[in-house]
Amino acid sequence: MSEKRSVAILGSTGSIGTQTLDVIQRHPDRFQVEVLTAQNNADLLISQALQYNPNAVVIGNESLYEQVKSALAPHDIKVYAGQAAIAQVVEMDTIDVVLTALVGYAGLIPTMRAIEAGKPIALANKETLVVAGELVTALARSKGVNIYPVDSEHSAIFQCLVGEFHNPIEKIILTASGGPFRGKDTEFLRHVTKEQALKHPNWDMGAKITIDSASLMNKGLEVIEAKWLFNLTPAQIEVVVHPQSIIHSLVQFEDGSIKAQLGLPDMRIPIQFALSYPDRLFSDLPRFDFGRYPSLTFEEPDMDTFRNLKLAFSALEKGGNVPCVLNAANEIVVAAFLKDKVGFLEMSSVIEQSMDKIGFIASPSLEDLIQTDQETRLITEEIIRNK
Repeated sequence: MSEKRSVAILGSTGSIGTQTLDVIQRHPDRFQVEVLTAQNNADLLISQALQYNPNAVVIGNESLYEQVKSALAPHDIKVYAGQAAIAQVVEMDTIDVVLTALVGYAGLIPTMRAIEAGKPIALANKETLVVAGELVTALARSKGVNIYPVDSEHSAIFQCLVGEFHNPIEKIILTASGGPFRGKDTEFLRHVTKEQALKHPNWDMGAKITIDSASLMNKGLEVIEAKWLFNLTPAQIEVVVHPQSIIHSLVQFEDGSIKAQLGLPDMRIPIQFALSYPDRLFSDLPRFDFGRYPSLTFEEPDMDTFRNLKLAFSALEKGGNVPCVLNAANEIVVAAFLKDKVGFLEMSSVIEQSMDKIGFIASPSLEDLIQTDQETRLITEEIIRNK
């Protein structure tokens, strides 16, 4: 691949979005910005649009439309607003690849619309496959669309599989840093504050994913996402805690060989690989130095204390609409935790109660999943109010 690729970035003002723009800025001969979208951060969206001159921008919050439109009026940049516009803009003929970095369930419909339009996907929104993995992967197959993982763990698996796609996988091993509370007991976790939970030891991420990492729900969502990305059974997916975050994940093959992908924790590397595949582009990011890491350590995750990981495996085993319930309940409890309305350990209990209350649908349609998501949010909010 040597031609310049036009990129649509859904969620350009978040952590992944801003790092994607950094990658594009470092390779102006390979990438150009075609579309930028944001939900509420109008000031940064305007600043990005003025710097990267996209064809179009979308502000999800319609009340901010006039602010964005007036700021960009002197420039040849189309401005749209609302969730429907985000889902529609991905269909533009001029887009070569869509990078989905929206937070949570909001990424599902735009990603599906982009696949419908035949656009390759660089996926940084794991919830899309958690909620509707079967529908999304079936649609991608029918449209001949590739989904390139951006999550560091799934990118690592993908990189380990390059040249191995014809060889059966025995299992994959997803690594987890363990978050800021690795090794802590339930008594400690009962009194954890949001300020403590937002201090991740290795990665710089947005608030929602940082809380998910602290509770191990992020790893749980990645387990479900991996099932769909790599066509695995739950028994083929293992999680190991690796505090240094140097080995990003591993693949074990039928002959017992294990491949691992290593590097310093920097999301710009998997972002760049997803955009440039099958090429590897030069990067001047810092290099890994073995001398600075004399030991790499591994341990079993504590799924009795960090129950979210166990709940995610349970949701994957049950299938149907249960992962959708897990995701919706988690989005509500994380928002509640960030507002001091629910405790750190209580998040798992509320999610489990929600999973028990929602009716099971074995083969849900998209309409079923939309309804499941809405119903779960209402029930989860009610559980929090009544606790």
